Amino acid sequence: MIVITGAAGFIGSCLVSKLNAEGYTNLIVVDDFNKTNKQANLLHKTYRLQIERTVFIDWLSAHHSEVEAVLHIGARTDTTELNPIIFETLNSHYTQHLWQLCAQHNISFIYASSAATYGLGEQGYTDDESKIPLLKPLNPYGDSKQVFDVWALQQTQQPKHWHGLKFFNVYGPNEYHKARMASVIFHAFHQIQQSGQVKLFRSHDANYTDGGQLRDFVYVKDVVEVIYYLFKQQPKNGIYNLGSGKARTFLDLAKATFAALEKEPNIAFIDTPLDIRDKYQYFTEANMNKLLATGYTKPFTELEAGVMDYVKEFLLHTKYL
Repeated sequence: MIVITGAAGFIGSCLVSKLNAEGYTNLIVVDDFNKTNKQANLLHKTYRLQIERTVFIDWLSAHHSEVEAVLHIGARTDTTELNPIIFETLNSHYTQHLWQLCAQHNISFIYASSAATYGLGEQGYTDDESKIPLLKPLNPYGDSKQVFDVWALQQTQQPKHWHGLKFFNVYGPNEYHKARMASVIFHAFHQIQQSGQVKLFRSHDANYTDGGQLRDFVYVKDVVEVIYYLFKQQPKNGIYNLGSGKARTFLDLAKATFAALEKEPNIAFIDTPLDIRDKYQYFTEANMNKLLATGYTKPFTELEAGVMDYVKEFLLHTKYL
């Protein structure tokens, strides 16, 4: 059996879809299933059992001999949440429990870290593990991922096969439930449909023009391809970046969304909200050399192609992957 945590969420449900497409149906899906706004993400997918997040650790302790791998995608991901106890409980400590069980019972373990750990990028965006303890995240969410990454690298008892993945700006189908935390493409699409205009954050850094802020946007279809590769090929253990490897501007993103809708760009700028302004990343770009050096060869989707696919195949029809 393969376990997917966060299976009703954005990336987790796309991963279930990928595994189904590869012929895997003996899946255990773990999440908070009381959140009904995510239920559609698992419709028409095949799996063996749903398990509530709160009882999963006990379930794994009892059924470890049946489990081949735990793909731990579930986490509290709200970057505007300021209560560190929530992240400590749901992210750091929960992941530590899973790691220890997987290490004890020889279960492969892949978990979601985040590019939020890089903070302002003072150490660059390389997944060199010697630099990871030096990183300074900008919010409690990033802190929780950083705490676990550092802890994992210190462990002498490890799962036989393990990989941590620093997700950059992931976008794509199955994020309908994410509200404010959905991707900029998602919000741009709905703004265009409702008003014919996209509003982007104004730059509050003299080094960047309005809309010229740069992020590494990575299509969720590429993300699940990488996870599947790590699960199947089991390259060298460690923490890996998972982005496209190419930073693009928010203006590029907005223009791509207008193009997918066959409309002329109409872009306005608003001030970055005060509650995130001092924690705002103006540049991120994943150095992907470490993953590529393991033999991963599939190309990453260009932003324009990813936005076109996402808009035309999914958003316009409220379709799920």
